[in-house]
Amino acid sequence: MPGIEKLPIEETLEDSPQTRSLLGVFEEDTTVMSNYCTQLYEAMQRIYDAQNELSAATHLTSRLLKEYDKQRFPLGGDDEVMSSTLQQFAKVIDELSSCHAVLSTQLADAMMFPITQFKERDLKEILTLKEVFQISSDDHDVAINRYSRLSKKRDNDKLRAEAVEDVYTSRKKHHQTMMHYFCSLNTLQYKKKTALLEPLLGYMQAQISFFKLGSENLTQQWEDFLGTMGTSVQNVRREMEEEVGQMQETIQDMERSCDQLYAPCDPDPAHSPVSRNLTRKQGYLHIRSKTGLVSSSWERQYFFTQGGNLMQQGRGEVAGGLVTDLDNSSVMAVDCDDRRFCFQVTSFDGKKVVTLQSESRKDCEEWIATINNISKRIYLSENAEELAARVNQSALEAVTPSPSFQQRHESMRPSSKGRAGRASSISSVGSEPSPALSVLSLDALVAPDTPIQFDIISPVSEENSGQSKTAQSGRRSNPFGESGDSTSEDSEDSILHQLFIVRFLGSMEVRTAESTDVIPETMRQILAARAIHNIFRMTESHLLVTCDCLKLIDPQTQVTRLRFPLTCVSQCSSHQDNRRLFGFVLQPAGGQGDARAVCYIFESNNDGEKICDSVGLAKQIAFHSKMDRKAVEKRKEHDKAKEKQQEELSKQKQIEKDLEEQSRLIAASSRPGNQPAADGQVLVLSNSHSEDSDAGEEGKKRGESEA
Repeated sequence: MPGIEKLPIEETLEDSPQTRSLLGVFEEDTTVMSNYCTQLYEAMQRIYDAQNELSAATHLTSRLLKEYDKQRFPLGGDDEVMSSTLQQFAKVIDELSSCHAVLSTQLADAMMFPITQFKERDLKEILTLKEVFQISSDDHDVAINRYSRLSKKRDNDKLRAEAVEDVYTSRKKHHQTMMHYFCSLNTLQYKKKTALLEPLLGYMQAQISFFKLGSENLTQQWEDFLGTMGTSVQNVRREMEEEVGQMQETIQDMERSCDQLYAPCDPDPAHSPVSRNLTRKQGYLHIRSKTGLVSSSWERQYFFTQGGNLMQQGRGEVAGGLVTDLDNSSVMAVDCDDRRFCFQVTSFDGKKVVTLQSESRKDCEEWIATINNISKRIYLSENAEELAARVNQSALEAVTPSPSFQQRHESMRPSSKGRAGRASSISSVGSEPSPALSVLSLDALVAPDTPIQFDIISPVSEENSGQSKTAQSGRRSNPFGESGDSTSEDSEDSILHQLFIVRFLGSMEVRTAESTDVIPETMRQILAARAIHNIFRMTESHLLVTCDCLKLIDPQTQVTRLRFPLTCVSQCSSHQDNRRLFGFVLQPAGGQGDARAVCYIFESNNDGEKICDSVGLAKQIAFHSKMDRKAVEKRKEHDKAKEKQQEELSKQKQIEKDLEEQSRLIAASSRPGNQPAADGQVLVLSNSHSEDSDAGEEGKKRGESEA
């Protein structure tokens, strides 16, 4: 006999859509088998009814033939030949009637009884189990939904205990019902063969027995065939009994081992720790979907990872549908007002955000770790889980971040104690290090024991101690020593204004601001620290690029969180593989004291290379603006000098003109005095001219002194 398809009883507890799809195939097969069996039963019932009718008709014929002698025909006489012939026929037909009666009895026992038992007992048992299974499945869904709706804020121990007990009872009942339902469906695969073969076998045996008197050769041929078929039926029955025994043992083992898995609470961490090295995971989650502007609903679906994609599948669906692409995506745990154990998955471009809820904290952490490993494309390697374990372990050994902003500033102060050397370098998380890193040690790029800042602390919270002084002066200082009064003026006068949506990943001190490998190395350490310490929360801001500075603006309040002078930004670059990651190095102005450069790492919704290009363009515009200002100032100085020279020339011309006038007056006053009486007036005029000349000489001397 060919192999028998079976439902996997071991997967009944998971109750995945694949198992439900396979169960649907078996149920469809059962429905088709039930319809076919009904039609076959009706056909065999007609054979049985026909045989009973034939037996009754044959017996009636034999009786009528025997009563021929008692008939009185008006036109017929006594015909002994006819009567004796009919008696012989009556005797034969009577014997045939007896054979038909025996055949009817054999058909009732060997043909109708097996198929009636199969139709009335086995198929009805399957239908009953199906109804019970559907009821238990609905009760389990109701219990799960009730448990999932437990309020996080109004935590009631009694309600939680009742919900947990309800989930435990319904899940156990559902699991046991499902296992027995699967067992019955698997058994049906064997029974349907015997249900078809046994009635036919009984029918043929009855017919052979009926024709055995006149068909010895045919009987021998059919007996060999029937013997073979009987042996096959016995083998199928024996195989069915063995399989039923194995399924019963499996059910018992599953009931003993899965008892603690019925409860949705977190199991004992010592016996079932969180696995952070997974690259594939599947299970039921609740997904949130918006139903209005402020309202939302939760739906329980089966989710699984397939390569770099997150898929979901309903119970009635044949295949799963794509939810989001996990390559270069971000995942973090979130706090929902109405649900517990929630996490959020954001696509690589930031356009799609999916909020999911798991049954327990352990399941939530495993989902976050799995999606985080997939986002790094670790699943593409041959030994994905080993690589994930090695990356996590090496990152844990290399990085010990400090999320406190105050600790970061404390560590930046000069210390009299010596600093210990850095441990061995960790494997690359985002991209492979450049060849320069193989020669240049990590201590030459990043200072040992450097704390990492994972969040943005506003300057107001940093300077609470000097709040009164700040209030008196009316000015607020930021971490870079820049005043807040000139910020708006700089932004208004700037030629370039470009706004980008970014998320702050972290920042840390670096030893050098000139090396091109310092930004990739800082990215590697910050991403490794986030992965190891489960820091998934990121502060979203608006990055404004102008010709004077870079500003991080709060998208809600439009308040400037941080301001980076553009002259202090020494370099800016993006990640080699993940283009959405970028960073820049901030060199303190003047480089005085023990101040080191700080590297800031961000994640953007679009290409980080565009942001770096925008920063470069701003620096070029600032440089050309500076050169233009110097040229304008030089041109103004030149024009001022030229105007001064023109004034000096005009004064010189005025002096020469005055001298010529003075000379003319002197020449007029030097004429002879023996003129006629009429010339006396001229003499007087000459005297007046001489006085004027004296006054002109004094004015000339005074003008020369002034010149």
